Amino acid sequence: MRTLLSILMLLPALATAGGSNYTVTPGISQPTGKISEWPVPTPKFARDPAAAPDGRIYIAVMHGNKLTRFDPAVRTFDEWALPDGTRPHGLIVDEKGTVWMTGNGNGTLLEIPFEQGRPGPMIAHKTPSGGGPHTIIFDGRNALWFTNQPVNNVTRFDRVSKKMTEFATRDGPYGLAMDRDGNVWFCQASGQRVGRIDAGTGQVTELDLGRGSMPRRIAAAPDNTLWVVRYGDGKLTHIDAKTAKVIKSYDTPAGPGGHPYAVTVDGAGKVWLNEIGTDAVALFDPATEKFRVFALPTKNEGIRKMIVDAKGRLWYMGSHSGKLGMIE
Repeated sequence: MRTLLSILMLLPALATAGGSNYTVTPGISQPTGKISEWPVPTPKFARDPAAAPDGRIYIAVMHGNKLTRFDPAVRTFDEWALPDGTRPHGLIVDEKGTVWMTGNGNGTLLEIPFEQGRPGPMIAHKTPSGGGPHTIIFDGRNALWFTNQPVNNVTRFDRVSKKMTEFATRDGPYGLAMDRDGNVWFCQASGQRVGRIDAGTGQVTELDLGRGSMPRRIAAAPDNTLWVVRYGDGKLTHIDAKTAKVIKSYDTPAGPGGHPYAVTVDGAGKVWLNEIGTDAVALFDPATEKFRVFALPTKNEGIRKMIVDAKGRLWYMGSHSGKLGMIE
């Protein structure tokens, strides 16, 4: 149950808008079409890459129970084992270089401080309701937010007090993002709605996207709008964060059979999405309302998360292929 104190803590965040509300502000994508891929050391459903402030890319290896790091400068990997049963789903790297991972297997938020490039003692923070934490974002101040699909809630963790506050929802909350005013938006993956947690009151409201939409992921844009990929009916939906209304929906290049899954936004407001059903990635320009499609070099990639780094490069992780990819 939310207390008055926990609601007052939901102040507008200092997060930089864009992408997936990670610590790194995304750059502007100007893709040449060059695609590079590297096999990860443990290809056991690696997923959800995150860029660190130093430019390195961190990856959660879900079935391998590991944290993997890729250095683009030398194109090499490092890898570390996680506490038994963590089964990580998502991760972010904060401004201090600390890695935060959602423990989908044991109902934890795992804190991994780094010193001189190596992980220190890992701290597992138990979630009040247990469950299986999923996608995670950072507000740029002191709060981490993550969805907890099995128990139908969205959780806020305060880095200073170490307190967790849970917000009840429904329909399997999955992808989430934060708008410029600190309101938290999340996809209700098994339903047809996008939810919103008000930054001032903690009230949860919903926006219906229509039967069969199955929204999967959501990303914030620099103009305080949001973009949602609809896995069920193959659409990309644009939402005004201020009015909490749909601006427009677009058919994705492959339609319903493409099953768009991941979405992120670059520093200029252009939208990247993948079509997991056709092994393709597309860049959508809101100014022209046109898609540019990139066919991926590997079949059955299984991309579930993508991010744009500070240089505007798109990074994706093929959970099925075991390959980390970059479009530059």
